[in-house]
Amino acid sequence: GYLLFLGILQDDTEAQAEWLAEKILVLRLFEGADGKINDRSIADIKGEILIVSQFTLAGDVSKGSRPDYTGAADREEAKRLYGYFIDCMKKTGLTVATGEFGAMMEVSLVNDGPVTLILER
Repeated sequence: GYLLFLGILQDDTEAQAEWLAEKILVLRLFEGADGKINDRSIADIKGEILIVSQFTLAGDVSKGSRPDYTGAADREEAKRLYGYFIDCMKKTGLTVATGEFGAMMEVSLVNDGPVTLILER
């Protein structure tokens, strides 16, 4: 399955959340029956998805030595869009689990393969 870290920026929209959900559903990142990489999607394998809010993805380190998080959406809007994105993903019929918005969490990941992507629009 997928572990998705979702960072929401100030100008992000519901349309972007919908696009992201659709893109995630069809991305071919899983091996096919013949072992060919990038042959099947999360929908094809009926995989599971864990979505974790991660505002630090909005961190800008282009200046100085401290991340600047001013590009992140304000808390209420980010929480709303996080929930909207989760709803979009649940409509796919896949099993979707979530983290707790804004909470400190320990997340473990076993990365089975060489693929970690940044998706943005």
